[in-house]
Amino acid sequence: MEAVRRNGSPEVNRSMEPHITSQKKYRRYNKYIPALLLLLPLLLLIIGFFIVPMLYILYLSFIQTDGLDTSNASYSLMNYTRFFTDSYYLSSLWLTIKISLYCVIVSLLLAYPVALTMSKCTPRVRGYIALLVASPLLISIVVRNFGWFLLLLPNGMIHRTIGSLGIDSSSLRLLFSETGVVIGLSNSFLPFMILAIATSLYNIDPSLEKASAILGASPLRSFFSITLPLSLPGVVSGSVLVFSLSMSSYVTPALMGGANVPVLPVVAYDQMINLMQWTYGSAMSYVLLGVTLFLVTVFTRSMERSRFKEVFR
Repeated sequence: MEAVRRNGSPEVNRSMEPHITSQKKYRRYNKYIPALLLLLPLLLLIIGFFIVPMLYILYLSFIQTDGLDTSNASYSLMNYTRFFTDSYYLSSLWLTIKISLYCVIVSLLLAYPVALTMSKCTPRVRGYIALLVASPLLISIVVRNFGWFLLLLPNGMIHRTIGSLGIDSSSLRLLFSETGVVIGLSNSFLPFMILAIATSLYNIDPSLEKASAILGASPLRSFFSITLPLSLPGVVSGSVLVFSLSMSSYVTPALMGGANVPVLPVVAYDQMINLMQWTYGSAMSYVLLGVTLFLVTVFTRSMERSRFKEVFR
């Protein structure tokens, strides 16, 4: 009886359950409203300047027109068929992938020693090195490319230095070649690789290397058995970032490679701006996006499977 007086009749309690449930749901959803309001400007920016243009480019890629005349436009897969049946554009796609892979390799070889040094330094020295690594990002990529342009000229400092060593550099072609593009792209994206690997190295417990040294492992054995495997997440993230940025780069290949290095972003730009083939250039852009996403997905999945097998071996 006292329970009934305290809580009311069972029928009244059951009738109030839907109201109480709705109030709980309202409170649960109400706490997300401030976060949504804070994210609203960013969401509008992404939708207006990324999603809508990308959808419009996708729409253009399925339109087939005769030149600039859009009166007889029709929807078809002709732009994609034309791309995959033309050897010139396929070779341009392969050249883009090859240069991007070279950039990943060069950036990785240059970045890992710097990142390893940062992980061994004191926090104060680490901050100075991080500032030096990130400082090139404060300068426009066009300015940096023009600096490399002057260095790689046939009468530039690099050729004169090689000539002063008694080596014939007349046959060495650095500018307007694949080598020049790889140098420019590696210089542009090297800080991203360094910071990605360094972040992974910071999370490695130093006591693991001390324990391996106590057990008699040499520094080289400790590196390949402990440091390198544990830093693979940073290597993977840095490689994916550098590869994706290299695949979509336009400024550096256009300045350092010119017409001699027809990577796909430069070819797509020429189709849209110079030849006014907007629909075909849109299709090329989505082919580049699709290939990049496919290769990145395959690479990350393969690395995840190899790590999974290594853990449960």
